[in-house]
Amino acid sequence: MRKLLLILVAYHFSLVASFAQCGIENTAFKSGETLGYDLYFNWKFIWVKVGTAEMDIRMTKFEGKDAWKSYLITRGNSKLDKFFIMRDTLLSYCNPDLSPLYFRKGALEGNSYYVDEIWYSYPHSSCQLKKHRITSSGEHLWNTSTYKSCIYDMMSICLRARNFDASKMKKNDVIPMPVSDALSLENSWLEFRGRENYKMSDTKEKFRCLVFSFYVREKGKSKELIRFWITDDQNHIPVRLDMFLSFGSAKAYLRTYKGLRSPITAKIK
Repeated sequence: MRKLLLILVAYHFSLVASFAQCGIENTAFKSGETLGYDLYFNWKFIWVKVGTAEMDIRMTKFEGKDAWKSYLITRGNSKLDKFFIMRDTLLSYCNPDLSPLYFRKGALEGNSYYVDEIWYSYPHSSCQLKKHRITSSGEHLWNTSTYKSCIYDMMSICLRARNFDASKMKKNDVIPMPVSDALSLENSWLEFRGRENYKMSDTKEKFRCLVFSFYVREKGKSKELIRFWITDDQNHIPVRLDMFLSFGSAKAYLRTYKGLRSPITAKIK
C-alpha cells in the first residue's frame, strides 16, 4: 500500500511539473477582453480591406476545471470572396497557467473545408497530443503523439507570447515554440526583433511596441510566417500582424479593444 501511495504521489507531481514546464504566469489579460481587427490583402500592389477578425478571452470551465477559453473568428468580405473564400474559427482552452488543453480550428479556405482538433495531456512529464482531422471529403484521421518538450497551437502561442517578460529580452533572442496541427508538427520559433513605435491608421493612436516574428523551418530554410507588434506595457495587445501566406500577403490592424486588464501605458500622447 505504501509503495502504491508513493507511486500515486510521484505521478501527481509529474503532472504538476509538466504543467509548470509548459505554463507561464498570466499578467496580460483578464476575463472579458475582446479585440477587433480589420484584415487587408495585397492585390496587385494595392492593399484592400477584405474582412474582419474578432478575438475573445474568458475564464470558464473545461471538463469541470477552471480554464481560459479564447476564440478567434475571421470573416472575409465580398471583395475577398471573388478570389479566395476565408471563414476560419479557432477555439482554444488552456489551464490557468496557459498550458494548452484543447484546440479546434474549423476552416473554409478556398473550396476546402476541414476541421482540426487537438487534446493535450501531460503524463509522466511529457506532452501527449491526441489529434483529429476531418478532411474536406469527410474522412476522419486520428493520431496520438507524445513529446518530451512542450507543444503548442496557434492560439496558445499567442496567449503565451503576450506574457513574455520583455525586460529580460534582447534583440534577436529566439524562443522555441513548436506548433502542431492535426497532421504534423512544425519546427517553429519566435524571434524578438526589438522595439518600434506604431501609429494606427484609422484612430491615429500611437503605441510603443515590441516586435516579434514567427518562423518555421521548411526544406532546411527559415521561413517567416507572421510578424506582429504588441503594446510595450502590461497588456501586450497585438496591434498589427503581417502575414506572409502561400497565396500572398495579408495584414491585420487593431480596430477596437475593451475589457483590458491594465491601463494602456504604451500609448504615446
